[in-house]
Amino acid sequence: MGGMDFSDPDAPHGNGTDNHSGHSEPAQTAAGHYRELHNFARAKTGDTILAEDLVQETYLRAVNGSTGELRNMRAFLFHILNNLVTDHFRRLRRTRERFSEHEAPDIAADYHGAEEQLIARQRLQILQDAIDELPSRCRECFILRRFENLSHAEIAARMNITKSAVEKHLAAATVHCTKRMRERE
Repeated sequence: MGGMDFSDPDAPHGNGTDNHSGHSEPAQTAAGHYRELHNFARAKTGDTILAEDLVQETYLRAVNGSTGELRNMRAFLFHILNNLVTDHFRRLRRTRERFSEHEAPDIAADYHGAEEQLIARQRLQILQDAIDELPSRCRECFILRRFENLSHAEIAARMNITKSAVEKHLAAATVHCTKRMRERE
């Protein structure tokens, strides 16, 4: 089975159909479904970070799974993702049932923790929205630095741009995200 590379979320979108026999759809088309899959998972779960994890797991399962006579990569990816979302909520329900059977929750103590979590999630969503608003190259540069912890030189090499361009992208992204955070708080 040929390996699929899902590293570029800004790859061009395909129409989802693939008439290849026994071969996976081109990596660019499969990766082009990232944002659509992420939006679906975020809508289902209400959690951006969980959505990212579920989409990553979707791609891992797609790569490791049998794609035999696969004709529609998009449908295949959504099928995997939908199953992962369903499994997540089943596990969550079972966990809640176990805890509710064995522990009487202290609602007053949990309230402050829940409030802090809600505020943190809201701030994270604001940041995610700000990142999503960035131009694709600027967003890619920002993600590589902030979330993959790559150096400016590593980012420049990976994106095939100068270190100066990396610095400009990072500065623009930081200004934009900071502005959005301040506007919405």
